[in-house]
Amino acid sequence: MPTSTPFSERKDKFQIEESTDFAPKFDSDGLIPAIAIDATTKEPLMLAYMNAESLKLTLEAGEAVYWSRSRSEIWHKGKTSGHTQKIVEIRTDCDQDALILVVEQIGSGACHTGRDSCFYRSVVPGTPAALRFTQTDLSFDPDAVYKK
Repeated sequence: MPTSTPFSERKDKFQIEESTDFAPKFDSDGLIPAIAIDATTKEPLMLAYMNAESLKLTLEAGEAVYWSRSRSEIWHKGKTSGHTQKIVEIRTDCDQDALILVVEQIGSGACHTGRDSCFYRSVVPGTPAALRFTQTDLSFDPDAVYKK
């Protein structure tokens, strides 16, 4: 039994780049990258992937729902931790093969390591390149939240 989809069929370059049709392009694994950014600070929170089902669920629920590549299952962000992401806006790029989720981060942080953002290190050029922590303090105790 076919399920209905809120997406338009991809037709041509004009439709994809210049129309109001939402026709996301999923990769060969059926995924599209989605970057979550904080609606207030505009800071990047995380990069995850969505499949057609999780994107549809996100649109329906108004909260971020991703596809977990490591667990091969739908992942409603915050279902375990309580740190949900309320959708403020979803943007797509020119060829509709990437998404930006502008979210209100509910809870102490977005990263499973206990930090506000998964992007808590910056790259320092050199030979070899290195990493510099931009956030060292934890926003929450991941062992307590995830019951490790």
